[in-house]
Amino acid sequence: MLSWMAWTWPTALVFIFVFSCIAILAVIETRSPGGDERKGVLGLTTTRGDRLFITLLGSAYIFLAWLGLVGTPLWGPLGIAIAWGVFCFWKV
Repeated sequence: MLSWMAWTWPTALVFIFVFSCIAILAVIETRSPGGDERKGVLGLTTTRGDRLFITLLGSAYIFLAWLGLVGTPLWGPLGIAIAWGVFCFWKV
């Protein structure tokens, strides 16, 4: 049924991770509504969902830049993307 796309385990894990993050944020939002707004180092007022979006978008750019400039393996951009995510949820 899903043979139209070349599903691999890394691809499936990315989608599972993204949907899990959205589900976790939905649960947190139902328990503590309001989005936990704050103003960070970028000067933006962001909520948890905004910070997740900035993290995912930045991670995609990190991986694309790494692939374009360095190539494989992708362990380097994975570490950078995790650090970017921690930074976004901590300071942005």
